Amino acid sequence: MTNRKFALISVSDKTGLIEFGQRVQDLGFEILSTGGTARTLREAGVVVIDVSDHTGFPEIMDGRVKTLHPMIHGGLLGRRGTDEDIMRDHGIQAIDLVVVNLYPFAKTVAQPGCQLSDAIENIDIGGPAMIRAAAKNFSAVTVVVDPADYSRVIEMLDGDSMGHEQRFALATKAFTHTSAYDAMISDYFRSKQAETYPEVMTLGLEKRQDLRYGENPHQSAAFYAQVPCPQGSLASGTQIQGKPLSYNNIADSDAAWQCVCQFDAPACVIVKHANPCGVAVDQDCFAAYEKAFKTDPTSAFGGIIAFNRPLDANTAKSIIERQFVEVILAPSVDDPAKQVLANKQNVRVIAISESKQQSNVDWEFKQVQGGMLVQQADRQCATEDDLRVVTKKQPNEQQIQDLLFAWKVAKFVKSNAIIFCKDLATVGVGAGQMSRVYSTKIAAIKAADESLNLTNSVVASDAFFPFRDGIDAAAVHGIAAIIQPGGSIRDDEVIAAADEHDIAMVFTGERHFRH
Repeated sequence: MTNRKFALISVSDKTGLIEFGQRVQDLGFEILSTGGTARTLREAGVVVIDVSDHTGFPEIMDGRVKTLHPMIHGGLLGRRGTDEDIMRDHGIQAIDLVVVNLYPFAKTVAQPGCQLSDAIENIDIGGPAMIRAAAKNFSAVTVVVDPADYSRVIEMLDGDSMGHEQRFALATKAFTHTSAYDAMISDYFRSKQAETYPEVMTLGLEKRQDLRYGENPHQSAAFYAQVPCPQGSLASGTQIQGKPLSYNNIADSDAAWQCVCQFDAPACVIVKHANPCGVAVDQDCFAAYEKAFKTDPTSAFGGIIAFNRPLDANTAKSIIERQFVEVILAPSVDDPAKQVLANKQNVRVIAISESKQQSNVDWEFKQVQGGMLVQQADRQCATEDDLRVVTKKQPNEQQIQDLLFAWKVAKFVKSNAIIFCKDLATVGVGAGQMSRVYSTKIAAIKAADESLNLTNSVVASDAFFPFRDGIDAAAVHGIAAIIQPGGSIRDDEVIAAADEHDIAMVFTGERHFRH
């Protein structure tokens, strides 16, 4: 061994590479590198030793094998003071600094039309091996996986302040980096197989931001996004303006966005405390917002508003003049609308480029103490062909459309859920009650408070009515039709109650509990 200092630099993301390489060279390191990284550094005047020259072995198999060599891994793993004789015997030089980031697997598989062969060629092998080796030997080796750390690392190396604690922190980040990378690959491969629930679950997540606090001020929180981030999901959105998102903002925004994405016609969904308090579809966003807001203006105060069409200036102006709003979501926001919203700088505005959720958001997770529940996302929603009329009275075409609309809303209201709808808009929402009858009563009370007429409205129930009392409670308000899953042992009793009240009722055969 000699007193020479070696740095191995091989990066896919070349952000800040040239300046970093120059500074590393100025600090007296000899730089080992490969491929595009070596070429970029040389073109900038940085002296580089090719790894193949250092190892005496050429890159082979189209670059698949280049750093997997004892001269590299011996230099990374060799323990100072313990392995020096072995390293000297074999001519292995210690490598003191490793700067590696990995092939862009997430970016590759996120591309439309990505084939399995494309994904495989973007699985980095040598990179994770070098990172893990350097991180294992952090007592002697500094490992850097994030360009954001370049300036801090240079400062510490230059000031001779790179100690055990600093190298341990960088090693921790390195192992997290390779763990997340492996999880991305595992998730992708799993998606190509029939197996639904693997024996070992991996989650590829990256932190987007620290949050001020969680649901309550005494709880800390952070926001993590799936990698690769599914297009059309809330996590893929861009915040255009407003204060940083809070934990509750993100949770409520996700509920609003998922709900509004169900509708093909222009739609508006207003959410408060994770429940839709107003939903409507109409000819445009403005008309849909007007109808949705009328359902429950009191609850809409401080709510989340989502649209499935670009937000225009007229709608934006109506919102900020009428109510306090925490977050507005839309596929895009036109320039006149941005100018209107700029007058309310605290209002958070998020653009989500795809207005439909993508099929790769296929799992939902719920933490329990000591574990995690995993389930298939609830994508099912009955169509007109799925409806089975079980009463003497048949619903007319307008009622069928209202029933289907109400059924889509019911999916996103906390159980027990009862929703009154009329003319493709909610007119009363009852959520989260232990009794379905009380959900019905609450929905009716809300409608009465806003002077909304429930006569000839329709009712959706997320699960079956176990007794006729729910039907009797709804019938008092002159409703015309009911949509529910069916399947109770007392279905005959419930159907008889609907017939007594001359109410049409359809069964969907599907339940939409939401807890």
